[in-house]
Amino acid sequence: MNLAVLGATGSVGASTLDVVARHPGRYKVFALSANGSADALLKLCRTHKPRYAVLSGTQENSALRKEFSKENTELLFGAKALEHVAQESEVVMAAIVGAAGLPSTLAAVRAGKRVLLANKEALVMGGALVLEAARRSGAELLPIDSEHNAVFQCISDRKGVRKIILTASGGPFRTAAPETLASVTPEQACAHPNWVMGRKISVDSATMMNKGLEVIEARWLFDLAPERIEVLIHPQSIVHSLVEYVDGSMIAQLSNPDMRVPIAHALGFPERIESGAKSLDLATLKGLTFERPDEARFPCLPLAYAALRAGGTAAAVLNAANEIAVEAFLAARLPFNAIAQVIADTLAALPARPGTDLGEVLAADDQARRFAAARVLAQAA
Repeated sequence: MNLAVLGATGSVGASTLDVVARHPGRYKVFALSANGSADALLKLCRTHKPRYAVLSGTQENSALRKEFSKENTELLFGAKALEHVAQESEVVMAAIVGAAGLPSTLAAVRAGKRVLLANKEALVMGGALVLEAARRSGAELLPIDSEHNAVFQCISDRKGVRKIILTASGGPFRTAAPETLASVTPEQACAHPNWVMGRKISVDSATMMNKGLEVIEARWLFDLAPERIEVLIHPQSIVHSLVEYVDGSMIAQLSNPDMRVPIAHALGFPERIESGAKSLDLATLKGLTFERPDEARFPCLPLAYAALRAGGTAAAVLNAANEIAVEAFLAARLPFNAIAQVIADTLAALPARPGTDLGEVLAADDQARRFAAARVLAQAA
């Protein structure tokens, strides 16, 4: 089975390649991509020997091309190359973080591929486009986020579902007083208590915007109205999501917090394959607790629900403003507690448009980025 890993140098990419290495002969790494981390990508190519490597954020470089050719790997450059390898492989792990992952994910879906969807922004920004493309092409979408993969594993009869419950760890500031968040540093925000993740997604977890984006993603994956998607904080990160049925039954998926579990599930589906994750020892658990999120501490979560209800390009605007605000926070240009305000101001200023084609979605994304960047500057003034 030929596999393209888009975003191979990130945490999901690393976990994917770890699972693949446990099953020699079952998978062939066809293509690996990174934005600009040439050295890290070359190291992966030495191990996995893909036919193609892509540096999507790098200009043509003949010296780099020569280095990769020593590993019998053809190096491609630019965002269009991502779409090429996505269309040519059998299975695509879509693990590029942020809006940058939408075009290649959509290209894979339009080509009718099996798409392992770790890039939640593809459905946040263009859920209707992606789902319609999948319907037309016959592409198979398998969720990789631990929460959505858990729901996928627990759903046996969609007609009988009352609601789904997405769990959230609460991040590093679950019990912090809201008035203390203005002084939070990037290092503190990225110190997730349970998961090892990249810096952007770690900040999203700390603000719970990550969970808000997952609510929007779940709406498209499971065709549920916003009021049937609930979020509960579960600090232990053992129960990854739950599905409640109309008869009162509730089914949950449990495992240690290890991304190799959902990745192995999607790679092997419908079979079960070894992931390398540590088995869950129920006897050692001290307890499993759940609580409702405090919207005063996590204002990004209601903003995501509001964008979902607004429809059209509102979710793309939300996502773009969040990316700009988080980037500014990580660069020490915006206080942590101002992230939500930048997003709220951007949503209020840019009314939703229908978002019926990729061009309109990307235009909304661009406009939101420019407005949010201006708001960041205004906050600093």
